[in-house]
Amino acid sequence: MSRGPLAGTRVVLLAGAGPAPFAGMLLRDLGAEIIRVDRPGSDKGVSGLPAHLDSRSQGVRAVTADLKSDEGRDVVRRLVATADVFVDPYRPGVVERLGLGPATLCAAHPTLVYVHMTGWGHEGAWAQRAGHDINYLAVAGALHPTGPADRPPLPPLNLLADFGAGGTYLVMGVLAALLERTRTGRGAVLDVAMTDAVASLTTLLHDMRAAGLWSDERESNIFDGGAPFYRTYRTADGGFMAVGAIEPAFHAALLATLGIDPAGWPQHDRSRWPDQRRELARIFASGTRAEWEQAFDGVDACVTPVLTPGEAPGHPALASRRTFVDSGGRPAPGPAPRKATR
Repeated sequence: MSRGPLAGTRVVLLAGAGPAPFAGMLLRDLGAEIIRVDRPGSDKGVSGLPAHLDSRSQGVRAVTADLKSDEGRDVVRRLVATADVFVDPYRPGVVERLGLGPATLCAAHPTLVYVHMTGWGHEGAWAQRAGHDINYLAVAGALHPTGPADRPPLPPLNLLADFGAGGTYLVMGVLAALLERTRTGRGAVLDVAMTDAVASLTTLLHDMRAAGLWSDERESNIFDGGAPFYRTYRTADGGFMAVGAIEPAFHAALLATLGIDPAGWPQHDRSRWPDQRRELARIFASGTRAEWEQAFDGVDACVTPVLTPGEAPGHPALASRRTFVDSGGRPAPGPAPRKATR
């Protein structure tokens, strides 16, 4: 079996929370060798999880080095001498003061892909400011649209800025830099900021807003729960069903399955949306989640159950393609993307 497209690629990353270890996991799944430099005295993985329970630490070679000492910094320099990628997850200026900045390491190793991974960017007015996923979402304009209109915005866990934006865009930048290196023979210095990446993810929202198709009023738009055909509904047993019937054919299938006359149910008349939401809430509350799953089984209406993290690995759609794999006796998400079978 192939070891992956990045087999033979070595990545050295300084231990840190957030997107850097997640990006390391993605690069590992693509075949790269990951070496993480830990601080002395730490016997845990990242984010306080024991290493054996942290999927981001599996298959990672951990090296302990005190970067405040000459010996520790020499450990990093020796590792970088044989590395293709180096990831710095600290605030701007920290590694430079340690003598491990790009001016030093890239000068000694011109083919190195050097990555600064920060929240606000390696430069800019807030470069030195502390922050977390929720803060980057808030300032980038991605937090305000979330949640019900009569409540404060709800953070989508830490999935968006940390992982969906920061970690994924880090990997995209590294892959592009490695590809460019094959043509130029030279590495690169990347400035990956979670706020930049989150803003990039909101491109469609800004396009819709410019076209007059998006309002800054929360829960009044198609994708923020305002549309009755794109939101979740509680079932009789306390579960939830997710409805994403945007396209006309899916919307028609939704109405047909629920026994609603489409003649009196215009899809895009926003003045009717509040009443339609209330009616769909009443209908879905009349049956259990299992009953609605059965009703929509085989119906192309984009209606699915809302599963807990504990339920997801056992769902037939995911189990049939081994989306989750066994990791020491517990289910864990498998690598993605994967090569298709021909």
